[in-house]
Amino acid sequence: MVALLKIPFADIASFPAKRYRLDNGLLLIHQRVTAAPVVTVDVWVKAGAATEPEPWSGMAHFLEHMIFKGTNRLLPGQFDQIIENRGGVTNAATSHDYAHFFVSTAAIDLPDTLPHLADLLLHAAIPDAEFELERDVVLEEIRQSFDDPDGLGFQVLLETLYQSHPYGRPVLGDAARLVERSPQEMRWFHSAHYQPENMTVVVVGDVEWETTLDLVSRAFTEFPSRADCPRPAVKPEPPLTGIRRQVLELPRLGLARLMLGWATPGIESLRSAYGMDLLSALLASGRTSRLVRELREERYLVQDISSGFSLQRDSSLFTLTAWVDPAHLDQVEAIIGDRLSELATAPVGEVELKRCQRLLCNDYAFSTETASQLAGLYGYYSVIAQPELAVAYPQVISSFQPEELQQLANQYLSPLRYAAVVLQPA
Repeated sequence: MVALLKIPFADIASFPAKRYRLDNGLLLIHQRVTAAPVVTVDVWVKAGAATEPEPWSGMAHFLEHMIFKGTNRLLPGQFDQIIENRGGVTNAATSHDYAHFFVSTAAIDLPDTLPHLADLLLHAAIPDAEFELERDVVLEEIRQSFDDPDGLGFQVLLETLYQSHPYGRPVLGDAARLVERSPQEMRWFHSAHYQPENMTVVVVGDVEWETTLDLVSRAFTEFPSRADCPRPAVKPEPPLTGIRRQVLELPRLGLARLMLGWATPGIESLRSAYGMDLLSALLASGRTSRLVRELREERYLVQDISSGFSLQRDSSLFTLTAWVDPAHLDQVEAIIGDRLSELATAPVGEVELKRCQRLLCNDYAFSTETASQLAGLYGYYSVIAQPELAVAYPQVISSFQPEELQQLANQYLSPLRYAAVVLQPA
């Protein structure tokens, strides 16, 4: 178990959903929510971009598109029509650690919709003609990503920070390598990773447990024959020994961007990772946070500055991004470095810590109001750690003391070792 389980087991036992592992290895999570006669089915697969061999960059995201192109029983587009005709919604997403596919529909329609979702996921046909057509869609998506300065800068930041780990590769993939891929390679990737031990089915809404178990047990049975698919060589990311910097000059860019990134603990030290979330809120979340107050509200050196923390399985990501006049870039980066040094040498005040804890706990409460939000939360934790940990977040956040945050800042937010990307007007 991960390090976060130092918290009392009684709190983990309060997990409000039912967890059940089918004989084939698939994990089912169910929670009855009767506030409205709706249900969300969210299927999470440990088949994100980090599972791709480097020459197959973009395969996981491309497969997400192709899943909806039908099976031997469903024509391309027919699944979407089935869901939309019942007033439901469906979508999917791919990240480095996962791919997930969800449907929200009226609870009464679950028996008529869930089997079709399972059919798509287990029996994706990946037709040759549809493969060629959809590849053009994905290639256009990659081209459009270069028109977004902030997205482009963020990807360069990932590549600068993660030079060994697949987290540095774009989820959308590399256009030149994607052109070389074949439908058969995608079928191999699908049948290698879309297996029951890699899959979690989350069902949250106004549906009873017995009905859910029966539907899932019957729908998720005939998995594809397992294929021998190349696996990536995942190496631990060596710690930074200095500042890695990239400077990009972009046309039609008004304000410069200063993007700073640190690799921080993943699930192997989940309590420390949650502490980094607190430090993110303290530094640049809201008008009274340290960097926003000083750099934007008092000294007018930035148009805006924000922090970000992304919990990932192997290594989480901590970022600071400032939108700034090019003339102030060096000054802003120097001030950020000074404030990080202060954070590592002096404990956080109790009032400031309580504000950040309250902010994150309230954000958590607002993000767990609906069936779809709960399904996403449970599924996310099921692929990066274990689902029960999803409900421990508020208690863990509330348990931090100033000295522990000071230690984490000193250990992980060095002003001398980070990745930096600067976007400047050409």
